[in-house]
Amino acid sequence: MDRVNARSRILTGVLLVLVLFWLFSTLQADPGRLTYDEFVAAVEQGRVEQVRIQGQAVDGRYTEPTDEGRTTFSTTLPGTPVAGDDGSLLTLLEENGVAQTYQVEGGGLLPLLASFLLPLLLFVGVFWFLNRQARGQMGPLGQIGKSTARLYKPHEPTTRFADVAGYREVKEEVREVVAFLREPDRFRKAGAEVPKGMLLVGPPGTGKTLLARATAGEAGVPFITVTGSDFMEMFVGVGASRVRDLFKTARANAPCIIFIDELDSIGRKRGAGLGGGHDEREQTLNQLLGEIDGFEGSEGVVIMAATNRPDVLDPALQRPGRFDRQIVVPLPTLEEREEVLRVHAKGKPIAEDVDLGVLARGTPGMAGADLKNLINEAALIAVRGGSDLIRMRDIEQARERHTIGRERASLRLDEEEKRAVAYHEGGHALAAFLEEEADPVYKVTVLPVGMALGVTTQLPIDERHIYLRSWLDARLKVMLGGRAAEMVILGQPTTGGQHDLVQATKLARAIVREFGMGRLGPVGYGDNQQVFLGEELARGHEYSERTAELIDEEVRAILGTALEEVVARFTELRAGLEAMADRLVERESLTGEEALAAVRGALTPEQRTLLRGRATVREMPQSVVDQIHEAPKRVGAA
Repeated sequence: MDRVNARSRILTGVLLVLVLFWLFSTLQADPGRLTYDEFVAAVEQGRVEQVRIQGQAVDGRYTEPTDEGRTTFSTTLPGTPVAGDDGSLLTLLEENGVAQTYQVEGGGLLPLLASFLLPLLLFVGVFWFLNRQARGQMGPLGQIGKSTARLYKPHEPTTRFADVAGYREVKEEVREVVAFLREPDRFRKAGAEVPKGMLLVGPPGTGKTLLARATAGEAGVPFITVTGSDFMEMFVGVGASRVRDLFKTARANAPCIIFIDELDSIGRKRGAGLGGGHDEREQTLNQLLGEIDGFEGSEGVVIMAATNRPDVLDPALQRPGRFDRQIVVPLPTLEEREEVLRVHAKGKPIAEDVDLGVLARGTPGMAGADLKNLINEAALIAVRGGSDLIRMRDIEQARERHTIGRERASLRLDEEEKRAVAYHEGGHALAAFLEEEADPVYKVTVLPVGMALGVTTQLPIDERHIYLRSWLDARLKVMLGGRAAEMVILGQPTTGGQHDLVQATKLARAIVREFGMGRLGPVGYGDNQQVFLGEELARGHEYSERTAELIDEEVRAILGTALEEVVARFTELRAGLEAMADRLVERESLTGEEALAAVRGALTPEQRTLLRGRATVREMPQSVVDQIHEAPKRVGAA
């Protein structure tokens, strides 16, 4: 398409240059043009062979070339030409033997085209070129108020609910609308009315658009899709016009489904923020409200919309009669993540050692789009590694790249820095081994990965939905384990624990302010940040300055107490910490089982009883162990 546009621009430019060259050439003075007196003198001297007279224009030919080499000339006769003995130009020409040809003035089609039609064609061509250039930004000038939605016929969407993994409750809610569109009479006999609108709400990448496509494929009715930004243009009123045209098309194809993606781009609260609202957006929203449930209504038209920011939508848009149902599409659970991984792994060469259950356990918080990208990244890693199968090691490497980043082979640490990092990461691992409720340690490495100089990876045992205070305390101690190890072994902290302190402070502040687990008592202030600056300025703080000071003091006390406890435990188990650090400096990467074995080998039987944490949930595939042990070799080779 870009190549065609480039060719059209070049052709138009060439034509424009040719036309301008022709116009300028006609305006320039002809060097062979004679005055009337020079023409008469040439005739009298016998230097003119023939002439062609058309009105007052004369074109002629010399008998012999002039000194300048010209053989033709042109001139213009006066209103009453006088020449010859009787004052007649004809007599002068006949006396000197000049051949004569006469033509009617203004005859011929070519002069007419050159004088009138060519400038008109030039103007039309320029206008067509400008219209073509504007078409890419705001469509043809005559179609700017038309809807840009795409209409799918009933047989075109091929996605079905079986193609959507998990989300059983979400699909059940949508199936009611599908059943109504297929058998409307059965619902009308019972006096039931179909919901006019369904709002799919959820984080990005959870499959809201995929559910809409599946609904269209299951319903077997026309499906119209459009994004919220398609209504917005630089001209006021265009968005409202496109909304009217959209619903006009929908009513003509009723029953049908309209799907509006990213509804928040046009459905924001009216009049919010500093300086009021946006006129064009508000006019578009008002027209949308009227079309969905206005005076005329939209019988036989079901509206589906998707957004990941429901908090900014106008309340009038979410009331019953417009978007009756708000369907939450959350992040997938452990079982749903495994189903999603199986869907995306279908048809790919998966090795026998791949355990999608372990992978699902290690991907909490990932959406369906993230899991799809994870499998694709694993396939790319397998190809780069020369393997025809996607192995578990490839999937684990893709997961680590997605969560913490890629190994930085170009960054080399000296022995002193590597040992400091080994103590830090070993502190995280040892803290996890000491806490029974901590997630098992999966891998410990002192190789630079992403923005970190080392990483301790943990995999959760089960999917958690609520958290006990004891689990939160264990999580805090694991976060502060790196700083505690530095204090015990090095006698002073390093800058390597910056990210750990930030995360630990956030968790401690949530314990006090949001969960009501601190000395302030069962009071939750929340952490709701207003989207619009105007509302935030108007609301102010939800607690006094004195309460803010108490929150800061409580957060500092929680972090200080946790750090002191971990330092005391590490002082007692210093031999195990140093043994694990020595092993890390030597091997640079250890599995959770290897790190735990290094700690247990340096402790007494009484001290081993303090290690209540676990290393891994399931047995680690051999390909993953090989990948962990090969990491130092890859870095050394680089």
